[in-house]
Amino acid sequence: MGKPILLDFTATWCGPCKMQKPILEELEKEFGDKVEIKEVDVDHNQELAAKYSIRVVPTLIMEKDGVEARRFTGVTQGSVLSAEFNKLL
Repeated sequence: MGKPILLDFTATWCGPCKMQKPILEELEKEFGDKVEIKEVDVDHNQELAAKYSIRVVPTLIMEKDGVEARRFTGVTQGSVLSAEFNKLL
């Protein structure tokens, strides 16, 4: 079983994305190496953004074993993300 991965679809020009970043940094501290958080800049990774049908940033996608488990759009609170990670662990 692989560890849960969170894909953070973001953009440098996106205000809410800047608000999301410290929340994700806290999650990294909380979960350490039990989860993986990857930042994906939609401007530099348009193919990947298209593959995941990203329409809004920030969009957060949690995957477990290569399968999408949850998707969040807009700024998402750390407590919500933490609870979802705990379900996937």
